[in-house]
Amino acid sequence: MPETDDLFRGRQTISPFFEPKVVAVVGANRERHKIGSEILHNLRSSGFTGSVIPVHPAAGTIQGLTAYRLVSDIPVAVDLAVIVVPASQVPAAVDDCLAKGVRAICIISAGFGECGEDGRAREQALVRRIRDAGCRLIGPNCMGLINTDPRYSLNATFSPVYPPTGTVAMSTQSGALGLAILDYAKQLNIGISSFVSVGNKADVSGNDLLQYWETDPRTSVILLYLESFGNPEKFSHIARRISRHKPIVALKSGRSAVGARAAASHTGALASSDDFVDALFHQSGVIRTDTVTELFDVASLLARQPLPRGRRVAILTNAGGPGILAADACQAHGLVSAELSEATQSALRALLPPAASVGNPVDMLASAPPGHYGRALQLILQDDAVDSAMVIFIPPLITDADDVAAAIAGAAAVVRDKPVAGVFMRSHAAPAALAAVPCYSFPEPAAIALSRVAKYAEWRRRPAGTVPELRNLQPALARRIVDSVLQRGGGWLNPVEANALLATVGIATPRSHLAASVDDAVEAAVRLGFPVALKAVGASLLHKTEHKAIRLGLADKAAVRIAANELTRLLGDRMDGLLVQQMVEDGAEMMIGAINDATFGHVVVCGSGGVLVDLLADSACRLHPLSDRDAREMVESLKGVRLLRGFRGAVSADEAAFRDTILRVSALVGICPEIQELDLNPLKVLPGGVSAVDVRVHTAPRQRSGAVAPVS
Repeated sequence: MPETDDLFRGRQTISPFFEPKVVAVVGANRERHKIGSEILHNLRSSGFTGSVIPVHPAAGTIQGLTAYRLVSDIPVAVDLAVIVVPASQVPAAVDDCLAKGVRAICIISAGFGECGEDGRAREQALVRRIRDAGCRLIGPNCMGLINTDPRYSLNATFSPVYPPTGTVAMSTQSGALGLAILDYAKQLNIGISSFVSVGNKADVSGNDLLQYWETDPRTSVILLYLESFGNPEKFSHIARRISRHKPIVALKSGRSAVGARAAASHTGALASSDDFVDALFHQSGVIRTDTVTELFDVASLLARQPLPRGRRVAILTNAGGPGILAADACQAHGLVSAELSEATQSALRALLPPAASVGNPVDMLASAPPGHYGRALQLILQDDAVDSAMVIFIPPLITDADDVAAAIAGAAAVVRDKPVAGVFMRSHAAPAALAAVPCYSFPEPAAIALSRVAKYAEWRRRPAGTVPELRNLQPALARRIVDSVLQRGGGWLNPVEANALLATVGIATPRSHLAASVDDAVEAAVRLGFPVALKAVGASLLHKTEHKAIRLGLADKAAVRIAANELTRLLGDRMDGLLVQQMVEDGAEMMIGAINDATFGHVVVCGSGGVLVDLLADSACRLHPLSDRDAREMVESLKGVRLLRGFRGAVSADEAAFRDTILRVSALVGICPEIQELDLNPLKVLPGGVSAVDVRVHTAPRQRSGAVAPVS
């Protein structure tokens, strides 16, 4: 079982960071408020159960502990070394640790990969030495790590905050944000199982940590703050597996940074790096959030409540206005207002005053006592039409908030299979009695958290897709076509080559002929049969509509001759030839494309085609390789899917063939990874089958990097 073996080996190499018996702090100082000294202090004050040993070139004792000049001078084995010295001294400190046989090194020091090419070179040299010695590295340029397991009580960070123990694990790329996150988690009373600031991710990355947390019995929810991806393909593989039994919640910064890719094709214009992040997370079951606050709003719900069985939400409130706000927020984020059964409404009428509203939202009035909260919530949760509940409390003068909190928590504990989100609209923290129920200050964040979690629960319930084995593939012929293009330096395939390439994976194109002259075009039109389309071909004529380089529906030889002469006069030297093509009159116009992203690899895009691709920007993308589930979800997410299903009385198109073509494009970029951009637009989806009316394919030799290969 290779995957199990890899998982075991991964955990084995990471465990010394979280489960050390002896920690050396290299760079500990006798002065407090310096980073090395604060890490030493935090290790002691957190109650670390092992031994802490300071390392200093001159001091005999630091904070009452015997100090050693070198790690190699320490008389016992060292599991974890935390290095906090100037960057220039780090290589010598690392060599000393490796000579001692240290298995885990955390470099807090900055001055490496974040500082340009020279820094990256120094960082890669360190990683090579560390890996060659069978050691692992967290950092450099990080703030350390925490494990709240009482067996270790490890705080190897310079953060003054030691969070409460719990079941939420977190990795962050930002040390500064990590400090704020730990403080925020403590304010919200969100228990942490372990925390890692990965810094530059020179060796240990989020992928390694995911594998450790996958089998960690103390971790039930995983949080990630990401600024970049090291190995998205491996992240996807690991996250898909973990998300089936442990939720992963991620905040990815850089939404506004659109890649500087030249929009040579419609696919390139549509796709941005943030779209690729969304696709990666969707395929992997990762819950994406937009803010740090939302990250913890979702984590609080996941850590404290069960997953919902659906999107139907019931709202219980003691004020009408907030109830309406909650209902609006739920609807805005894809949740559904639950229709309470008549039995539930009758029971609520018997419980509540006559002026109360027993629909949804259930408004118990401002005078509602704690007992009404407890009993009404229990009745709502027992209704089969309800998947989750939001309970809103605005403190009136006559009702004690602590008693209401206890009543809510009690009802939630009785019905354990449906999540409850509390909303206490007051300035100070939620009552302690609500420790088991997440509590929000306003309805909107509660609705967003419920929505994110409901979508994740749906993802988990759906069967995982499979990458299908497609018929009629000719990989050897596809390779021969692409290799011949690469031999002349790559670039855009001509129409004959592009159509032939599609044929190798079973994607149909109209019969066509590439003509070198006007007379040749007329003769080709006669052979193909009227009506025909005429398209100017040239390196600068990729977007033919913009250049007025297309003539459609040419019904006879005279029309072809006139059109060919017009295009020749209009485009002159920009035109290399004339493509004569059979007209495809029927069918819904869609598009399919693929692009090779430097970080994410090949991404497949589909959407509404023709001019609609630019007008509506109606598209969906997924990372290669695509499963049958990916193709189905992509198509179903499009507004243009209505065009396939007989919009306004039109004949229905072959939606299954469209999905099949998406999978065939994914197969093609797998066979020929040198494809940089591929664009089928428009792709006519016919009542039976498809026809790629316009095809563009760009190739380039595969790039090889000289950087240290990631192990995670």
